[in-house]
Amino acid sequence: MRILCSIACSLLLTIRPVLGDTDIPATPAGPPPDVSVPAQPAGWSFYFQNTNVLQGVTDFRSPYRGDNSLTPNQTRETVTVTLFAARRLWDGAALVINPEYAQGQGLNLTHGVAGFPNGEATKTGSIPGKLDLERFYVSQVFGFGGDQEDAAAAKNQLAGKRDVSRLTLTLGKMAASDFFDDNSYTHDPRTGFMNWSLWESAGWDYPADAKGYTYGFVAELNQKKWAIRYGLFSVPRVANGLAMESNLVNASAQVIEFEKRFEALGGRPGKLRLLTFANHAHMGSYQDAVNSYRTNPAAGPADITQSRKYRWKYGGAVNLEQELAKDLGAFLRLSLNDGATESWMFTEVDRSAALGVTLKGSRWARSNDTIGLAGAINGLSSIHGQYLAAGGSGILLGDGRLRYAPEQLVELYYDANTPLKFANIMIGYQFVRNPGYNSERGPANIFSVRIHLEYPR
Repeated sequence: MRILCSIACSLLLTIRPVLGDTDIPATPAGPPPDVSVPAQPAGWSFYFQNTNVLQGVTDFRSPYRGDNSLTPNQTRETVTVTLFAARRLWDGAALVINPEYAQGQGLNLTHGVAGFPNGEATKTGSIPGKLDLERFYVSQVFGFGGDQEDAAAAKNQLAGKRDVSRLTLTLGKMAASDFFDDNSYTHDPRTGFMNWSLWESAGWDYPADAKGYTYGFVAELNQKKWAIRYGLFSVPRVANGLAMESNLVNASAQVIEFEKRFEALGGRPGKLRLLTFANHAHMGSYQDAVNSYRTNPAAGPADITQSRKYRWKYGGAVNLEQELAKDLGAFLRLSLNDGATESWMFTEVDRSAALGVTLKGSRWARSNDTIGLAGAINGLSSIHGQYLAAGGSGILLGDGRLRYAPEQLVELYYDANTPLKFANIMIGYQFVRNPGYNSERGPANIFSVRIHLEYPR
């Protein structure tokens, strides 16, 4: 019911200007305006999105359960509503403000699967919903002259020309994934693949609070065939927390990414991104937690919180995208981290491999439709698996015991444009073998319905 109410309100807010229910005086008669892509006010950019997800998991083998186990036979829903507003401050500078309303919860309060099936689900679900200012940052572009390119109006982007050779500096509250680990075929769970292992490099413990946002600084140097980016971000005070560290000397996340653009397969565009990261936070050690448990198993399950001190966690990712044919593209993601230090912000994956394809519907006269098929294999380091087997819990996982096996998943979806044009509906299916790396659980069959409104489009 909450989803239906959200959709109805979103449609009403979106359709009102088209129907003429506004306070703007009438204009002289003339050709009807094109309301599909309305003109933006000078120096401003406004976009709106609403995403509603209903997701359910059917019955599966579950001989025992822990606090963080995925439970069979349940459904959950999530709703987000976002206003993307950008304002030009002066030449090359823009202010971005994104208030966002979110409500709902993922399956099992977003626990039980490392490659979690709903990218819209935060790890701290909110019922009733809550309105927060999730992005608030300033960007400054310094052009170096030479060739220019057109920047189209888009979410958090103003239309205009810019130098191809440029340096962009950004400071404020943001999502680190807005700037790093992008991919044309899988990066936005509101419009594409929803599984965490597919829209992001799962081995990157990317800087974020429990809702996916952080404070930081990003510098990007762009050239015609390549770009390099550096980011410095704050991290939570506790694992998967909302309160962020304020002293970046003691605790922070640093990211460097190199992007190479190329043409292959008969001149078709592709991109290769190489990312490395280093996080420093008050994190625990899996080895220390396991050693303490083995010394005194009667004291209870392994507890990583007792071993926390300021430590480093590091790793990297390879992210490849390639157009294969008109409207057909493929992606590959490979990522890993040291697997020794506590998973702190994203998910409990120490190594991951993902591969997939997407196809637009122009071949069957549905050019705004998309079908996607992808799979991923997630794994843990040996000591991380031993920690969970000793009854330990993490930010997403903890069955009480563990018979380890790699987590394997497949996602298939069809995203269809509706007659409303600004509204899409997606039907999706995900198959997860060994959820939470536990061969004694599952496999799980997960079904999804997603309604996404985006205006203008």
